Amino acid sequence: MQSPTNATTATMKALRLEHWQSPAVLRDVDRPEPGPGEVLVQVGGAGACHSDLHLMHEFGEGQLPWSPPFTLGHENAGWVHTLGDGVTGLEPGQPVAVVGAWGCGTCERCRADLETYCDHPERTRAPGGGGGLGLDGGMAEFLLVPDARHLVPLPDGLEPVHAAPLTDAALTPYHAVRRSWGKLGPGATAVVIGVGGLGHLGIQVLHATTAARIIAVDPRESARDLAKRSGADLVLAPGDALAATVREATGGIGADVVLDFVGSDETLLSAAAMVRQLGDLTLVGLGGGTLPVSFFSPPYEVSVQSTYWGNRHELVEVLDLASRGLLHAEVRVFGLEEAVTAYELLAAGAIDGRAVIAPNTEYRP
Repeated sequence: MQSPTNATTATMKALRLEHWQSPAVLRDVDRPEPGPGEVLVQVGGAGACHSDLHLMHEFGEGQLPWSPPFTLGHENAGWVHTLGDGVTGLEPGQPVAVVGAWGCGTCERCRADLETYCDHPERTRAPGGGGGLGLDGGMAEFLLVPDARHLVPLPDGLEPVHAAPLTDAALTPYHAVRRSWGKLGPGATAVVIGVGGLGHLGIQVLHATTAARIIAVDPRESARDLAKRSGADLVLAPGDALAATVREATGGIGADVVLDFVGSDETLLSAAAMVRQLGDLTLVGLGGGTLPVSFFSPPYEVSVQSTYWGNRHELVEVLDLASRGLLHAEVRVFGLEEAVTAYELLAAGAIDGRAVIAPNTEYRP
């Protein structure tokens, strides 16, 4: 695919969240121009994420340190369009992925490439957020990236429309799995609860980077089929016997690592019932559930942890795996004018894998 040519229009289409607890709308907005240190990216793909549905329908004023209006889209990839003064190391037309979390860039955590856990988010324009999360994101023809450090060149053979969802839907489970690599050697078992946009890539990450046996859990038959295609060794539907079935499949001891990509009360209780002593229970999903913790539950010395996204170095590793065919998002592509429909289908559970908005449809593969 050739990179796009320079556009000359002063306005562009963008999918905007204008108010809390309201659907996003397509609007004409001014096309941004990069200032010193900034980069303008022509968007090739922007992933539609379940967390966007939470933004549209569940959050209210004061719950987050930023608020609408802003353009949605925090999973982004495209082509460098225009470089601001002082930017080096990138060229117009170069395909890039965008690191989603934008920290202050100067604190100890940011200097250690952990911008998701920035110590001073109050120094940023959208504390704890980034493009598509308080600031304008990639569901538009162009995306203004405030610093070149947030861009990762795409490896050969990986197109922006396929790379975009990897910046969250693969990076988030990669970060979660990477934390537990020490417990995922030969003979270990990992359970993935929820085989959606993130879960199916979590299975692939486990398959590509560990020797663990993989059990996947989802109520939908289509999702369980997707889990099999993604590398799961055993697929199960939830139910009263789920934890007992997992323990039976593991010789009675339970799973070494349980990754909950749903995060409801029900799934967290199931996770606690199936994890083994000294295991990891990692909460990834935003289902709003809570986990009761007492001396006897979860099992002794289980580590219960939440994770948030991943860092730039991990994204480089994710894109490398994808370029070698070891990670692949099941993608359904929509034009920007179809973005509202894509979110409606996502809310209805009618999309397996990941929906990706391709604003510049003439460059869709």
